[in-house]
Amino acid sequence: MPKVYLGRKGEPGLDLELSTDMIAVRTRSGRSVARSAGPVATPTSAQLADGQLVLAFPEAGVEVFRVPVARGTGTLEARKTALRSLPDVRFAGGVLVDPATQRPVLYTENVFVKFSDSADTDACRDVLREAGLTIKAEPGYATNAFFCGAAEGIGRKVFELAEKLRERDDVEYCHPELVRERRSKLIFPPQWHLKKTSVGGVTIDQSANVEAAHAVTRGEGVTIAVIDDGVDIDHAEFGGSGKIVAPRDVFAGTDNPRPRRSGENHGTACAGVACANGGVGASGVAPGARLMPMRLSAALGSHAEAEAFRWAADQGADIISCSWGPPDGEWWNPGDPQHQAIDPPPAHTRLAIEYAATQGRGGKGCVVLFAAGNGNESVDNDGYASHPMVLAVAACNDRGKRSIYSDFGNAVWCAFPSNDFEHPDENHPAPLTSGIWTTDRTGGQGYNPGNAQDGDVAGLFTNSFGGTSSACPGAAGVAALVLSVNPALKREEVKDLLKRASERIDPQGGQYNAAGRSRFYGWGRLNAKTAVDLARPQPRNEVTVSRRFDAPIPDLQTVSFALDVPDAQVVSAVSVGVDLAHSYIGDLVLTLEPPAATGLAAVTLHNRTGGTRNSIKKVYDKLTTPKLAAFAGKACNGRWTLKVRDAAAQDSGTLATFSVRLVFAPAGSPALPVKAAPAKRAAAPGRTAKKATAGRSPRARRRQA
Repeated sequence: MPKVYLGRKGEPGLDLELSTDMIAVRTRSGRSVARSAGPVATPTSAQLADGQLVLAFPEAGVEVFRVPVARGTGTLEARKTALRSLPDVRFAGGVLVDPATQRPVLYTENVFVKFSDSADTDACRDVLREAGLTIKAEPGYATNAFFCGAAEGIGRKVFELAEKLRERDDVEYCHPELVRERRSKLIFPPQWHLKKTSVGGVTIDQSANVEAAHAVTRGEGVTIAVIDDGVDIDHAEFGGSGKIVAPRDVFAGTDNPRPRRSGENHGTACAGVACANGGVGASGVAPGARLMPMRLSAALGSHAEAEAFRWAADQGADIISCSWGPPDGEWWNPGDPQHQAIDPPPAHTRLAIEYAATQGRGGKGCVVLFAAGNGNESVDNDGYASHPMVLAVAACNDRGKRSIYSDFGNAVWCAFPSNDFEHPDENHPAPLTSGIWTTDRTGGQGYNPGNAQDGDVAGLFTNSFGGTSSACPGAAGVAALVLSVNPALKREEVKDLLKRASERIDPQGGQYNAAGRSRFYGWGRLNAKTAVDLARPQPRNEVTVSRRFDAPIPDLQTVSFALDVPDAQVVSAVSVGVDLAHSYIGDLVLTLEPPAATGLAAVTLHNRTGGTRNSIKKVYDKLTTPKLAAFAGKACNGRWTLKVRDAAAQDSGTLATFSVRLVFAPAGSPALPVKAAPAKRAAAPGRTAKKATAGRSPRARRRQA
């Protein structure tokens, strides 16, 4: 049975085995086999009439059935053979399962391949074609990355093909596209999570202190991308000019993110928690923020999943909220084998998250949040929520304690109020409220069919949303309030600020360590007012020298751009801004030469990375470029020079702007002694300096016209 490697060489693989009683069917018409059994049965439905529908991926037209297996004509192979003979059946085959959980893992005839950044792109394409693959997409979130299709009917041989490619020295990642069930992080009023209030005559004072933060900001100027099962953008709480930006159905490739099927209610509720207007009956944490609604109906691990993060980053999202992930174990059942399941994301999703977190917001990075999960299990087994560039959000209840289902572990960064359940086995009392009040899908199709006890009689709102599904967009809303106050903050700075804005709750049960971190709450429950207070830009003595050049960067040449800084004060920090367009930034080397009086060597900002991405719009500071930390404590007046070298043939570009920002140390800080720059050594007799030549590698044109 196949072993799949979703990571780099040396990382553990995923063992799969063949199910003995499940069969996958894909129809040519796209019609559901399960739903086609009406008054008049079809040949296809008749073959599976005694089967149980286990899983469905409607966008791909695939359904998985568990069937009774008997000898003779009732064997699994006999069923497959019979189904393959039917006109409407495109595929009928076995189902691979995760041996730890017996959950289906379907493979497509697609393969994700990423070559090393330094590989020649045209040569990569040739390798793929020689392997019999058709390039379907070259995603922009990683250099030399390709999403390819194998020959139709290749079946499980696609695993052998992928492994053969993965063995190449120039291949970093290669695996078939695997898709699994994706579950929303949902456990099925006044908005007690936003302020101290009374619900049913009981005073609830366990909010995230959001109402107080609204006196400072409501999230204006910030865009929250909600990736989910669809958002009812016609809801009154998402109305208004400019509220909806860059809507997307990722799988269909359209600008219509509305729910298409019954049961697609989750995204509307999540979006409401994050940024509902608050004009009709429900306010989001950041009601003034813009909403980028994204319908992702594809299964977990699909290529569309990665495309969602790329789209969000490229379309200007500041924050990305994801209340979904691998299936959770039963929170009430300690023996559920799912609790031990390891669920790594595929390489393309990991790379796309990293792209959004590093390249989004003009290089400051999108803040990416995931729901920690509702299985009462370790979030560290969930490769999505525990990704190092993701903030995992846990749930706490209306008593200021942990919601019984909420996942825990090292990856939990913070907690946000959500619903809860009674659990006598652990002496866990019943909650004081039914859950979170938020927007619901209109037209009687949502969680609330139109009953006052479920929300309101119009069916516009639900009063019982919850799970870490609700906690995640709540935290995303707090991040939006933070960036509204201070849009200059980088992703890592927002992450640190949310840490400092989290308050310790449940001191006895929280099991906080010496550093103040809890495995249940991370750094604690978010306090939105504290967060915006911390985010307010503090008065600082600083200067930014910037110039617009709009100057060419010729092929195979080095050009220099200079800025003169007159201020001689001692600095505490230096950052450099670069904005350039280029047809292949993998050719470029960017070097910053500081004033000679600093006594410091030149700093390399960019060294031929990024490949086919065609722009650099980034602020370099001590977090991204540690060598810039060396300027602290020095006077940095004089000439700063940015050198841009095009190190390989065939591409060119333009430098738009170059800037240097100096933050000065507090008054009275003495300048550190500066060593004189060493004198240049004369060349030894009989030796001459070698003339520098631009390194060129023979290659064909890497970008298609």
